[in-house]
Amino acid sequence: MVDGEALPVVDSLDALVDLVVRAGGGHDLYVRWSRGYDLDHHGTSSDELTGVALPGLSANPLRVEDWWDDRPLRLWVARRLHDYRHLRQVRGPGVRPWVARGREVARGPDNEPLIEVCEPVAWIHPDVLDEVDATLAEHRPDWGPLNRMPSTGG
Repeated sequence: MVDGEALPVVDSLDALVDLVVRAGGGHDLYVRWSRGYDLDHHGTSSDELTGVALPGLSANPLRVEDWWDDRPLRLWVARRLHDYRHLRQVRGPGVRPWVARGREVARGPDNEPLIEVCEPVAWIHPDVLDEVDATLAEHRPDWGPLNRMPSTGG
């Protein structure tokens, strides 16, 4: 297994899309928002609401669903990254997205996949998130992340 800190870095949205294509539609690829594999090696998450230990790491699948049909793969991958980007702020400094090859072992309380990481694949460079924003703004400028935290603004 590769040391998580020594992982390659995906530096563009197109490079991430290419990774999904090379993995046969992202069948076993997931995005994990954390401080990295080296700190996730215990292989479990916990439910933030109840504190209950979960049997795997919460992650967001990159696998393209059949119902997506022939829509742009770039938009699919952008959405997969965008949905949980609020975790950078919620979980604090050092949290960033990375790609894992994994196996789903259960579903979490928000119906998210809980995975066993078979292999850490790559870090996702922060500039990719800017590309995600631009890509989604072309389609839905009002589209926000799946953040259940109350707004502090007025």
